[in-house]
Amino acid sequence: MRCSVVIPVYRGEQTLDPLIERLAKSLPKWFDEYEVVFVNDGSPDQSWYVIEKITRQYDFARGIRLMRNYGQHNATLCGVRAAKYEIIVTMDQDLQHPPEELGVLLAKINEGFDVVYGAPKKLPQGFWRNLTTANTKTILANIMGIPSVKNISAFRMFRAELRQAFENFQSPTLIIDVLLSWGTSRFTSVSVEIMQAETSNYNFRTLTKAALLILTSYSAAPLRLASFLGFFMTLFGFGVFVYVVVIYFTAGSLPGFPFLASVIAIFNGAQMFAMGIFGEYLARIFDRSMDRPTYIIQKEIAGEKK
Repeated sequence: MRCSVVIPVYRGEQTLDPLIERLAKSLPKWFDEYEVVFVNDGSPDQSWYVIEKITRQYDFARGIRLMRNYGQHNATLCGVRAAKYEIIVTMDQDLQHPPEELGVLLAKINEGFDVVYGAPKKLPQGFWRNLTTANTKTILANIMGIPSVKNISAFRMFRAELRQAFENFQSPTLIIDVLLSWGTSRFTSVSVEIMQAETSNYNFRTLTKAALLILTSYSAAPLRLASFLGFFMTLFGFGVFVYVVVIYFTAGSLPGFPFLASVIAIFNGAQMFAMGIFGEYLARIFDRSMDRPTYIIQKEIAGEKK
């Protein structure tokens, strides 16, 4: 069996050397042929020079340099499309994802699954980060139509043939897991030892932004929420109208200005909320209508057979 390991790189100059050493020891245990594809996602440090050095030392290593920073999923998609072999693995550069656990993922692939995630036995981050991550994964799993798969992660193994489902995909905003769900529903996950990284490029803000991107790019749920809110506010308005009429005929006067002002504020708030949701969708449509590339490759290098 042959395997391609895809690693998006951003600020990874300190971790790439120990990572490739561990991969060089682990990959021959389970695969007859293999390659490691590093995709430099516009990293501002010396990551590309480290990748060049690695390709000179390891003949199975390849490097792809993007023109600028496009984002982790875009860089991963670039590597996935460049992969040569029938099994593809994606993993982070920060040593969180242990190469020694690849055999566990491969065992599930051999059982007939198309996508296998390596889920942490213990969540490696703080409480609020873990909570935000868990909520984002739940949203993503439901959008993918596979709510049973809650342990979605960047440490994944899948069959290369799934690329046929998104070979014509072209958009600057994407989620790899959603693209994979276009080609299969045979997902599963296994528990592995996920280490805590010293530093992370993700925080509460970026995770919240990712959740919003998932919702407005691949789901109509927010639009349905806006419709429900509009219907609810219509019923509320009708109830207020009935209340005012009853007060007028029983008390002979209408409620004062504070009551009317509060009702107006509620309706304006609901309208602004709904308009905000519509605005997010229009922004996604505008973004895709510009036909911006998912990524642009500046340079490619590959290790030479010794």
